[in-house]
Amino acid sequence: MGIKGLTALITDEAPKAIKVRDYKSYFGRKVGIDASMCLYQFLVAIRGNDGQNLMNEAGETTSHLMGFFYRTLRMVDNGMKPMYVFDGKPPDLKAKVLEARFGKRTEAADQAEEEKDVATEERADQLARRQVKPTKQHNVEVRELLGLMGIPCVTAPSEAEAQCAELVKAGKIYAVGSEDMDTLTFGSPVLLKYLTMAEARKMAINEVSLPDTLEGMGLTMDQFIDLCILCGCDYMEPIKGMGPKTALKLIREHGSIESVMEHIEEVNSKAAEGKKGKYTVPEFFPYKEAREIFRHPDVHKGSEVELEWKKPDVEGLVKFMCTDRGFSEDRVRKGAERLTKSIGTKQQGRLDGFFTAAPKRKAEDEEDSKANVKGKGGAAAKKAKSGAAAKGGKGSKASGSK
Repeated sequence: MGIKGLTALITDEAPKAIKVRDYKSYFGRKVGIDASMCLYQFLVAIRGNDGQNLMNEAGETTSHLMGFFYRTLRMVDNGMKPMYVFDGKPPDLKAKVLEARFGKRTEAADQAEEEKDVATEERADQLARRQVKPTKQHNVEVRELLGLMGIPCVTAPSEAEAQCAELVKAGKIYAVGSEDMDTLTFGSPVLLKYLTMAEARKMAINEVSLPDTLEGMGLTMDQFIDLCILCGCDYMEPIKGMGPKTALKLIREHGSIESVMEHIEEVNSKAAEGKKGKYTVPEFFPYKEAREIFRHPDVHKGSEVELEWKKPDVEGLVKFMCTDRGFSEDRVRKGAERLTKSIGTKQQGRLDGFFTAAPKRKAEDEEDSKANVKGKGGAAAKKAKSGAAAKGGKGSKASGSK
């Protein structure tokens, strides 16, 4: 789910924080990606003509493997160095959210059974997608595939977004590629929205800067975390009657959730007798616990995580993808050749130049910043094939967002 309405709020309140980039702008960049989100997306989106997940002759699902193999190849082909982070044990506070998601899957399964003889093809497909749930076996298979491809992956102690943010702060990667805005709440200085779909759909990437977001909104990091909690996050229900703009206004005026709660109590107390107050705070509203998760998440220290991109195990890939799961050997071998060619000394030699801002990059930053304020496309936006608005757009949130 992430943080409700945060993208639009940043677009309106801190437009300089969002820059539109061409996919190839990230040549030589190391980028961390939430593997669990990608896994869900692939299981939902990659299906055959019959609407079912792709399977091998043994009836084993292979949609997720196709998705990870070809998406990773596209990134590497464009000079990017992707790494993946898997979710660990979710915080106890997230249990209610996960329970609700399970309930929706069960409801969808019941509806599918009831409507199986009368549902349209579109309706049946919709219900089938709502029942998707990645399994431990899916995760194991993806990790094995990435290992054979030579792509590093890490399993977080808890939330993948938090671990990705820690790796950026430690300088191990440049940014996090995710559709979940709580990556910023966990403190990642740079978030790349639409990265995982940009190249395939020929659209631009929105690079969101946390420092510029804080500056544009006039908030400290602690206040930003409180704002995100009030907007609605994975750990608790939002306050009814309070949208993102109101939440920002109240945080600016009162400085913290504690003071906002006092204000709410005062406002509600003035409501006419017999009428509900302006705001309805959920009975269970553990904002202090949620705040602690965002401020001090359970992660592996970035300084202790070693990331290494290696040449692929070609024969291992062929056995895993072709012999065991029925993929085309010719295509897998060609993919392995692309990996071998891309992950090498030539690309490594360019990394230093990209980790220090080049004059051209600085000029684009300045032009994009001015354009964002005026609502026009900047230098990088003009190069983006999709022609996406430099103001950051409000594109649809990817399926499977937390």
